[in-house]
Amino acid sequence: MQLGKNGITDNFMENLKKSFLTSDSVRISVLQSAGHEKATIKEYSDKILKSLGENYTVKLIGFKIILRKWRKARSKK
Repeated sequence: MQLGKNGITDNFMENLKKSFLTSDSVRISVLQSAGHEKATIKEYSDKILKSLGENYTVKLIGFKIILRKWRKARSKK
């Protein structure tokens, strides 16, 4: 998936939730138009996690957000 200049919209979240129906992990590429600062990418990942719930974890690698779905809620470290 790609995250563009519109940011995190309702349509983006709907498509993200649909993609988790078929796979356990999703890779989101943050495009340059969405902002290429680490703080901006961290804010995007926090918003996505807050919207998805406790059964998901996030990993940031460069300009990519990698989300993983777990069966049970993960404990916060």
